[in-house]
Amino acid sequence: MRNQLTDFTNFYFIGIGGIGMSALARYFKANGKEVAGYDRTRSELTQALLNEGCKIHFEDQGEKVKNHVSTPEKTLVIYTPAVADTHKELLYFKEKGYTVYKRAEALGLITRFMKGLCVAGTHGKTTTSAMLSHILDQSPWKCNAFLGGIASNTNSNLLLNKQSEWVVVEADEFDRSFLHLSPFASIVTAIDPDHLDVYGDSSSFTDGFRQYAMKIDPNGVCVVKEGISLPTLCPSISYGIESDTADYNASKLSYVEGEMQFFVDTKSSGRVCFKLGLPGIHNVSNALACVALLDHIGLPMSDIQRGLASFKGVKRRFEVQIKTSELVYIDDYAHHPEELKSLIDSLRMMYPEQEINAVFQPHLYSRTRDFGNAFSEQLSRFDSLIILPIYPAREPEIIGVSSEWLLSMVNMKNKKVLSATDVLQAMKQKTKGVIVTIGAGDIGEIVAPLKDILIQNIEAAS
Repeated sequence: MRNQLTDFTNFYFIGIGGIGMSALARYFKANGKEVAGYDRTRSELTQALLNEGCKIHFEDQGEKVKNHVSTPEKTLVIYTPAVADTHKELLYFKEKGYTVYKRAEALGLITRFMKGLCVAGTHGKTTTSAMLSHILDQSPWKCNAFLGGIASNTNSNLLLNKQSEWVVVEADEFDRSFLHLSPFASIVTAIDPDHLDVYGDSSSFTDGFRQYAMKIDPNGVCVVKEGISLPTLCPSISYGIESDTADYNASKLSYVEGEMQFFVDTKSSGRVCFKLGLPGIHNVSNALACVALLDHIGLPMSDIQRGLASFKGVKRRFEVQIKTSELVYIDDYAHHPEELKSLIDSLRMMYPEQEINAVFQPHLYSRTRDFGNAFSEQLSRFDSLIILPIYPAREPEIIGVSSEWLLSMVNMKNKKVLSATDVLQAMKQKTKGVIVTIGAGDIGEIVAPLKDILIQNIEAAS
């Protein structure tokens, strides 16, 4: 299997600008391969790949893509499941006998001969996997890592260390991708139903996680958030916050000067105090999962403490853009009701006296439809709300499902639907309170201009 990848000299990516795809592209480029690809839109990631020597174009060129690749014997084609089956370049490669893999298949082959520490779950897997890889990278063990976000410590979604046997992988449940992995150990953060457009119903979604858990090496461990029950062939340990029954419990949480402090009763070292350079109750939960896994596989506790204290987070995951005594601006990737709940719980704990103003972009028509009531319940907890039009991603419009429909269910007076441009206009007088932009679509494109506007507001008011 390994030679199937190493024998290729050229790698072509359809959807190269995706966060998971770009990590693979960087991996092959770092290993001396020729890397090219297509993406629908230009982005910071595609520009970074171009700067690193990858060749990228932004139009589906159909059979003309032959000008960007070598022969079928020398070229491996990798595509994201977000690409439609009717994509002309994809059809060309299949017709001409090229080897074509989904992203998860290629990642599974790369990691099969290393000890995989995988992070699965509906929420928190990107931050948790980045946290796990940072702790290991700062320790003598080191690691490789394929992440689903840009880690702030390295400004990358890839870590490479040829001497380390460990590889950290974000195990994505979408399209059942995580079933291509061979985990030595895994964290499972949550199994709240999602991607029902793929799985059909919540029972099938849970079955996907059951299949995944059974793939974990019997000599490894499955670390699950308390309340999750999955059959495994390996030991299973639970973690929870302020819990009397979890195997690993975080207690006495406090938030002081931008840091979370908490205590954990560990198996190897008794009660240990940890400091985490990220705010948020949900990040304590993510950190606790890392402590449990790494303690179980034998990483010294001092290495875990040091790594957590120096972790700077992941881009667009509770990322603080502005922090003054009067105004705070945070950007977050939350796109599921449970993620919204965790985000709001943390904001209310950190800023109990502040007005919290949200700008939210729903992601996918199907997700908005399936969880409309749960979304509206959480969105009603803000003090004011702006909803952007739904980001469709891979989906066609669903008649009757819209941001206006979602807004109508939100129990709040100060609410409206605006375009991205109008959001920037609406924020030109804002000088106080907490502002949070939320979503997994293209809402990230307004973060920089909104930050500039808010800074100008602060300067004008001073």
